[in-house]
Amino acid sequence: MHVLPQLRRLERKWHDELAVIGVHSPKFISERETESVRQAILRLNVGHPVVNDRDFRVWQAYAVRAWPTLMFIDPQGKVIGKHEGEFLFETFDRLIGEMVGEFETAGVLDRRPLGLPDQESAPATPLLFPGKLLADEVGGRLFVSDTGHNRIIETGLDGTLRRVIGCGKPGLGDGAAEDAYFHQPQGLALTDDTLYVADTENHAVRTVELATGRVRTIAGTGQPLVGERVGGLARRTSLSSPWDLAVSGGVLYIAMAGTHQLWAMPLSGDRIEPHAGSGRETLQDGPRQAAAMNQPSGLTTDGSRLYVADSEASAIRMVEPAPEGVIRTIVGEGLFEFGDRDGVGPSEVRLQHPLGVAWHADALLIADTYNHKIKRLDPTTAECRTIAGDGKPGLMDGEASVARFCEPSGLAMAGDRVFIADPNNHAVRVLDLARGQVSTLPLSGLTPP
Repeated sequence: MHVLPQLRRLERKWHDELAVIGVHSPKFISERETESVRQAILRLNVGHPVVNDRDFRVWQAYAVRAWPTLMFIDPQGKVIGKHEGEFLFETFDRLIGEMVGEFETAGVLDRRPLGLPDQESAPATPLLFPGKLLADEVGGRLFVSDTGHNRIIETGLDGTLRRVIGCGKPGLGDGAAEDAYFHQPQGLALTDDTLYVADTENHAVRTVELATGRVRTIAGTGQPLVGERVGGLARRTSLSSPWDLAVSGGVLYIAMAGTHQLWAMPLSGDRIEPHAGSGRETLQDGPRQAAAMNQPSGLTTDGSRLYVADSEASAIRMVEPAPEGVIRTIVGEGLFEFGDRDGVGPSEVRLQHPLGVAWHADALLIADTYNHKIKRLDPTTAECRTIAGDGKPGLMDGEASVARFCEPSGLAMAGDRVFIADPNNHAVRVLDLARGQVSTLPLSGLTPP
């Protein structure tokens, strides 16, 4: 989860000596499309050129076995090293420094620019790759994580702008709403007049005091978690890509995508710790601390149980929060079992990298991200059916069955209306369940930062 930030740091420091070229070897069907790769590059602000290795030719040529893998090639084109998995900046910074010295001494280091075209810029849209949202029906409010703009937007349920929280620049800084810094925020949760924010790229959890707009960090150090996953005092404990949030029974639950776990933080205390998942990336049911998840990225609750979009396994899981609770898979069969198929039960239903879930009328609504659809799942019978989207990426309003989304990632409910974060369309969409219609929410008064 942390390779890109570390690579960016290395590129900045060794910009005259190090050339980084990304190779995208896709796991999911949707990821094979060059346009999907392009959108991801813009969304993640990658910065270096990327090859779409859709047929795994580069993967096979270099005998790659895992995501991510780094191959080190010297100035004469010879492979001199290989690393699988995450890495620490300090270790590789030292290693590259030694390589630069060696190649400089040998007289083979070429510092001339590669002559590649300039990086494409993201569009100047009012929203930029919105990730998650939260609807407060009683308060008539909608909160949107304007992820690409590093800020939170508060509007009315009709889309009328109320305020912007965050200055729009990436960083980690508390303070007044207009001065605070976020870095690609995602999940949101609300209790009374406090908004909780999963500040994903800061590896932190933040709060916004809605009465004053003041932003405060309540968990995380700003550095990604490396090593043991034991928890502790919230402000002194490193986190790893918190992606979504839910509050239940006075506890804030965090979908910690980077450690393949759920973490928990009692709202009345100052400690945070792993709650469910062993940290292994696999699909395994059982007692909640022994079971395993796969980059959980969506989280919701029915008031007692938690439901998780277990994204890399294309699965939906149920978690009983009690000490003796269990994790159970409702649909999904493993890391490489995915597709687009409605039906009943794990062996019939196929999703493709779902990122969002919301509880409504005794059922789960799912943002089936890479299938560009919204689906409904009965957690009791495991029956899953498409309720919106024709499965093709695009932006089209109208009848739900023919509407089009582009990698929907977050859902929020207000009555019979489903608010949908539609990142690649830089939009919020609304599915009216009673009418079976999809529309695009007009965001009046909102401008780019």
